[in-house]
Amino acid sequence: MKLSVVIPLFNEEAVIDTTYSRLSEVIAGLTRDGLVTDYEILFVDDGSRDRSLEILRRLAAGNSGVKVISLSRNFGHQKALAAGLLHCSGDAVVSLDADLQDPPELIRDMLEKYRKGKDIVYGVRRARGKDTFFKRVTARFFYRMMQAMGVDLIYDHADYRLVSRAVVEAFRAVRETNIFLRGIFPYLGFSHEIVYYDRDERHAGETKYPLRKMLAFAWEGITSFSNVPLRLASFSGLIISIASLALVLWAFYEKFAGRTIPGWTSTVIPIFFIGGLNILFLGLIGEYIGKIYLEVKRRPLFFIRETHNLGGFERRD
Repeated sequence: MKLSVVIPLFNEEAVIDTTYSRLSEVIAGLTRDGLVTDYEILFVDDGSRDRSLEILRRLAAGNSGVKVISLSRNFGHQKALAAGLLHCSGDAVVSLDADLQDPPELIRDMLEKYRKGKDIVYGVRRARGKDTFFKRVTARFFYRMMQAMGVDLIYDHADYRLVSRAVVEAFRAVRETNIFLRGIFPYLGFSHEIVYYDRDERHAGETKYPLRKMLAFAWEGITSFSNVPLRLASFSGLIISIASLALVLWAFYEKFAGRTIPGWTSTVIPIFFIGGLNILFLGLIGEYIGKIYLEVKRRPLFFIRETHNLGGFERRD
């Protein structure tokens, strides 16, 4: 069985060598025990501006099992991961971040589930005790909100997973510009199982997901997989229309009672209800129209600048 490990990264020069060394030890043990007969470690450099690509070139030159894809610019974690999934060749494919927060040693447990017939094995955090209070609260809110909107997600699962070749081939049929992998793999519907683990601290470097990116990622997931916000807009419009009718009756009562300034009633009602409602929901509808605009252009998810040990076009400076 051939194992592929896909590692997207961006500005991770401080941790690449350690990640490679630790992962190599895990793969050596799997090979020794007969669980793996061949392997590839596929690094996807997502337009790094530090020495990450230089280090990856060195690793690829010293080991033909190390393969490198360098994207032409920073396309984002999800698209970089998709690039690796679309170019890997293993029977089982593990996606792993380079920061070593998700332990590579868990791959053995994932392979055991895979050998028992599971097509997808999700790595799920056992607890969030090491997160800040803010991160814990926002993460729980995100997963619960997504589930409430009808998006099938694995709670506390990021992008640490094993998928079979059948799942990878099914993923190839997904042609979305607004890609949200945490929602796509459960959507595919293959048999799955969960393995739990304790997440470690980042080995080195800084997080690539500040609050701004986390919020953008959450919004991308919501609008890519659910039309509930549009339904909420319709429902809210109905509720506010009823409330507006009640306000109209109250405003007329106040007018005939002589407790209002002339013109107040006809000014306040449209401004506070119709105007605000239109702006809010036009913005929401515009968000979905914007996604349609991006999808119909059918632009590629990414562009590759160079590859190493992958075959095809290879550029070496």
